[in-house]
Amino acid sequence: MEKKYKSSYYGHVVKIALILIIGGVLAVWARGLFLPETMGQYGHYRGGDLEDQRNVEVRNHTNESCYECHRPIRLIHKAGVHKTVSCEVCHGPYADHIKDDKYVAKMPVKRNMEIKTLCLRCHNKIIRARPEESIKVVALPQHLEEKKVQVDHNCNQCHMVHDPLLWVKAAYEMMGMEMKGDKK
Repeated sequence: MEKKYKSSYYGHVVKIALILIIGGVLAVWARGLFLPETMGQYGHYRGGDLEDQRNVEVRNHTNESCYECHRPIRLIHKAGVHKTVSCEVCHGPYADHIKDDKYVAKMPVKRNMEIKTLCLRCHNKIIRARPEESIKVVALPQHLEEKKVQVDHNCNQCHMVHDPLLWVKAAYEMMGMEMKGDKK
């Protein structure tokens, strides 16, 4: 008859259990040491975060903030197809221009190829993620070739950046022509 080996020594199980218990106690102690006092004050949020967020500098503003000083642009922008686009999309954060109601720096104004690059961020034909009706998209240089202008032209040579169709409509009116797809 074969004798089955049965160990009466469970030391390895006891050591593993002690390591797990000590590790758990250390984890609870470390959690108490490093967790902020207000953690869990509002569910799983840190209560002190509300005060921290109140103290974050506001960098972005509404278009109305810009219109306070730039009144002529306000009239053009509000009437144009870009009326829903924030000034900060093209010009950068308001806080870089005005701080504590005082002028601190000029806003960047795009020039030359920067203008084309900026416009194509939204109006590029390659962006296929949105329906064509939402934003009029162009394919360069085909757009310029169709309009019979030099392919190195910038958008602002034909379009007013704050209301892109303003100059185009004016040109059509001067020529006594009607724009295709004009919604009056």
